[in-house]
Amino acid sequence: MVLEYTGIRVRDLDRATRFYTEGLGLRSGPSGRMAAGGQWRELHDPDSRAILELNFYPGDPAYREGDELDHLGFRVDDLDDTVERLVRLGARVRIPAFVEGPDRLVFLSDPDGVWIELVEHRSDDVPPASRAGA
Repeated sequence: MVLEYTGIRVRDLDRATRFYTEGLGLRSGPSGRMAAGGQWRELHDPDSRAILELNFYPGDPAYREGDELDHLGFRVDDLDDTVERLVRLGARVRIPAFVEGPDRLVFLSDPDGVWIELVEHRSDDVPPASRAGA
């Protein structure tokens, strides 16, 4: 299992992009829309190769202070085995496994309610940062 990225919720996607790119030197990467109408954008640290995913959800639910951490993204080799193990340890499945592009994804929450996205890449020719958004 690999911690692939951290997703944070933002109130203004363009403003947040400018802050992290112009202010902290991250580089803008892939972006897209979510099925429910939200938008996401990946930002990459050119030195560490870490990924910060910015997530914007228009309208409901309203953004509140403290909502900044959206989810943690992990790349796994066996999605079903990992979900089973985490559920035994107290995780709760929030969005059951689904296929998006070349990947299988599932959203869970840890025992304290922090959302976790698990991604099983189904093709070796797709780099981790080029997957569809959360």
